[in-house]
Amino acid sequence: MKILMVLTSHSELGNTGEKTGFWLEEFAAPYYTFKDTGAELVLASPQGGQPPLDPKSALADFQTELTHRFNADPAAQQALANTVKLETVNADDFDAVFYPGGHGPLWDLTNSSDSIKLIEAFTAANKTTGFVCHAPAVLRNVKASNGEPLIKGRNVTGFTNGEEAGVQLTDVVPFLIEDEFQRLGANYSKAADWSSYVVEDGKLITGQNPASSAAVAEAILAQLQA
Repeated sequence: MKILMVLTSHSELGNTGEKTGFWLEEFAAPYYTFKDTGAELVLASPQGGQPPLDPKSALADFQTELTHRFNADPAAQQALANTVKLETVNADDFDAVFYPGGHGPLWDLTNSSDSIKLIEAFTAANKTTGFVCHAPAVLRNVKASNGEPLIKGRNVTGFTNGEEAGVQLTDVVPFLIEDEFQRLGANYSKAADWSSYVVEDGKLITGQNPASSAAVAEAILAQLQA
């Protein structure tokens, strides 16, 4: 079982002068959920190398058992520091792909032709694709085989308008996932803000927020082991 994890390379939080990137829990929880089942993992990002960590995700309030495990795991840190360039990745080599969130993907992966082609290839091959929190945003420009938006008519979730307002970034992000998914014709649903919520539509799996990270990974594994 070979799983690709795709992380952002984008570190600037709009025009705020603050930093963003990937969210630590959304990487660590799935990483160990996959790793502990013996899955082979490959980490990729648009620029390769060390992806930027959202500094807020390293604050004490957001630490979990698995983020502590990552912070004490030199091998995992080494793997993260050496992501391969996304353009070198071939969907044929993997059984599934997973995208952790953080605000970074809103800017780079959403508009990355390499990412778009990769998701379209996984989908065409009927392979499992998983996204959590802000990562579902990378589906924005992905097309189905009929040329329509991939998520049109599909059941999906992602970071809610209420959650974006809660972190006071409604006016900073390039678009709001909840609004954009509805505009594209998706069947967007959500649970209470900050609660774990995962939606499966065939091989497409989306999670609402950081609390959903492990559950998305578990849903991916359940499909691969079925």
